[in-house]
Amino acid sequence: MTVCHYPTSASKWNPIEHRMFSEISNNWAGQPLDSYETILNYARTTRTATGLQINAYLIRTHYPKGVRISDQQTDALHLRAHPTQPTRNYTLSPR
Repeated sequence: MTVCHYPTSASKWNPIEHRMFSEISNNWAGQPLDSYETILNYARTTRTATGLQINAYLIRTHYPKGVRISDQQTDALHLRAHPTQPTRNYTLSPR
């Protein structure tokens, strides 16, 4: 699995987010976003003229903050850093 993170505050360069956010905003048209279901509905029903659509769902799993793994656990992973932005871009291979 290859993971590539955008740098902090660089979401404007994410081509999918950049392309879809304006379309969602047009579909939403300033209506109150009063629930998660309302937000998901606007995202799910957004379509572009070229047929692009969003598959959106809510994950209600609680992910606690501050969970750390040990150096030993990290060393057991088969991570290969990429030459460009190695702290943000890496590949995880099976054991």
